Amino acid sequence: MPNQSIIDWSAWAASAPGRYVLAWEQAQLDRLVSDIFGYYALQLGLPQLDALRENRMPSRAVVLNAELDLNLAAEFAEYNCVWCELPELPFASQSIDLLILPHTLELTCDPHRLLREAERVLLPEGQLVILGFNTMSLWGARQALGRLMRRSFVPAERKLIAFSRLKDWLKLLGFELNRGRFGCYQPPFGSEQWLTRFTCIEQAGDRWWPVLGAVYMITAIKRVRGMRLIGAAPRTSPALAPALPPVATSQTQRRK
Repeated sequence: MPNQSIIDWSAWAASAPGRYVLAWEQAQLDRLVSDIFGYYALQLGLPQLDALRENRMPSRAVVLNAELDLNLAAEFAEYNCVWCELPELPFASQSIDLLILPHTLELTCDPHRLLREAERVLLPEGQLVILGFNTMSLWGARQALGRLMRRSFVPAERKLIAFSRLKDWLKLLGFELNRGRFGCYQPPFGSEQWLTRFTCIEQAGDRWWPVLGAVYMITAIKRVRGMRLIGAAPRTSPALAPALPPVATSQTQRRK
């Protein structure tokens, strides 16, 4: 795998660390999307990962960047593909049930805008699934050091997005975090031989230091807050003021 400032995803996906990461992510997505129902599901970017293959929604498509992924048109011609310029999504507001972003935020120049577009097109109670590289891992440390030396280890347009920062962004947009998972605990080696030697770390890392996995997957649900009135509204003061006591009664008049 060549080291350079910006790595092509297609070349990286064919490398040993790329196959290792994509295999873990594919297994996680297969289990996750099989239990998500609706009508419309979208995968934004990274066609090397078939994120929706176990999903049973009737309408599924892969959204590809018209500028970056145009060379993949022949390779993925059998898929339902939508070509557009990210982050502008050509879909109506509140029309999508499931939206998957596999490392898409790391490959766009404006991740905030793409997240806002995701919130716009998702239906209320729709689900958003995001995969990314974990900055708090050995892979994240090697990527940060490699960017200083212009020898990146993983493909990313900008700096990696921390898991904690992504959670804050989602909460500001009104998403409710549903679940999160880390994976890929082997050291950031570039060869298949060295990655195979450390397969024993996988189960130990998942048990003892789960937040240090090389990649993360986070699921969030779009919540639309509304006002609900249940029962009669409580009164802070009586509807009518109590009557004043009479100035004079019949008894006081008789005493006079």
